[in-house]
Amino acid sequence: MLAFEALRAVDERDAYANLVLPSLLRNAEAEAAKKGGEFDRRDAALATELVYGTLRRQGTYDAVIAACVDRPLREVDPPVLDVLALGAHQLLGTRIPPHAAVSATVELARCVLGDGRARFVNAVLRKIAAQDLDAWVAQVAPPYDDDPEAHLAVVHSHPRWIVSALWDALGGGRAGIEDLLEADNERPEVTLVARPGRSTAEEVAASLPLEATEPGRWSPYAVRLAEGGDPGAVDAVREGRAGVQDEGSQLVAAAVAAAPLDGRDARWLDGCAGPGGKAALLAALAAQRGALLVASEKQPHRARLVERTLAGNPGPYQVIVADGTRPAWAEGSFDRVLVDVPCTGLGALRRRPEARWRRKAEDVAGFATLQRGLLTEALRAVRVGGVVGYATCSPHPAETRAVVEDVLRGRGEAEPLTAEWIDARPLMPGVHAVGDGPDVQLWPHLHGTDAMYLALLRRTG
Repeated sequence: MLAFEALRAVDERDAYANLVLPSLLRNAEAEAAKKGGEFDRRDAALATELVYGTLRRQGTYDAVIAACVDRPLREVDPPVLDVLALGAHQLLGTRIPPHAAVSATVELARCVLGDGRARFVNAVLRKIAAQDLDAWVAQVAPPYDDDPEAHLAVVHSHPRWIVSALWDALGGGRAGIEDLLEADNERPEVTLVARPGRSTAEEVAASLPLEATEPGRWSPYAVRLAEGGDPGAVDAVREGRAGVQDEGSQLVAAAVAAAPLDGRDARWLDGCAGPGGKAALLAALAAQRGALLVASEKQPHRARLVERTLAGNPGPYQVIVADGTRPAWAEGSFDRVLVDVPCTGLGALRRRPEARWRRKAEDVAGFATLQRGLLTEALRAVRVGGVVGYATCSPHPAETRAVVEDVLRGRGEAEPLTAEWIDARPLMPGVHAVGDGPDVQLWPHLHGTDAMYLALLRRTG
């Protein structure tokens, strides 16, 4: 039932599973406590697997379900489709015995849909149960040689336009794009960041059982939790000395802080600071040099999240509510600026699998306009000789280098600023396969991170 409620929230309210599911689980736990019982954590784990597994493989399951019904999927009520998808995942994506998967899903259908539609669900699931996933994929996916993108879209459960965009960004042949798409369907590990001046990665790891942690692959501040590890149970996280942060995001913030700079290094800006992960790391690094971080966020509720994340930072910082395209500061006020711009989020599909079904190809152009505006104002905010980091959690070419090149060419600007590239690759020591430079592209299948992009620029005039 919890999994079904989460999927309905994702569909009806455009909710994100990683936000709605924890709330549902907390409510279930509270209800159990009221009745004098205890919520079974195995039920929570199963609900989590069903929700995320169903969302990640939705494209594949839709193709299978379509082969088992006598009408177009658009004519099947969305709640019925959610129940069928949950059943398909149990049958094709888990080790739950088929009879148990069908029985449990049909019982769910009776509770939420009624007896009539439950009979329909039962008939469809029995057809699905007749074959395993490999057999179904062989049946419903177009042959690769006939239509490579359509084949990969069904096999790896991504919309075709995203397959095309990721393939363009990645380059290369079939093996690389298949590795990337499959990595998007894997459960991401939980990575902690030890905030400099308040803790170290070694201290955080030493406070936990040896088998519960692994060192970060690339970031000196990273600690990776073993599968199933709960960051809320880590003292350093509860106390704000550490936080949950993808290692790619850590690398971006650290590279901006490490970029070579001549002269003053006293004022830093995070121009798109919400919800605060990169701002917290930047603030900690700035404090070690006696620098001030200004964390700017347009949305007041996200600015409050930034304030909570930065609380306890050992050095000076300021959180403000401001629009980075209409800056609240004078030109040339800062020595370092990071703008981690809003984007399609195609680099974080492991964490927000529903985004792949929610985004449309036409969304890219709208984001690119905003991204150009934010980068242009970031360059105005930094002094001549200062450094700007342009970051985005998308590898789509139109959101990454194309934005930077447009701004450097002065597109749409009567008096364009001048800037030069800084090679970002040496600022991520030890990280391989980040591209030909001077910018950097991280990848889930190569680095175990979100697909973060970083360009570093120095203002020259």
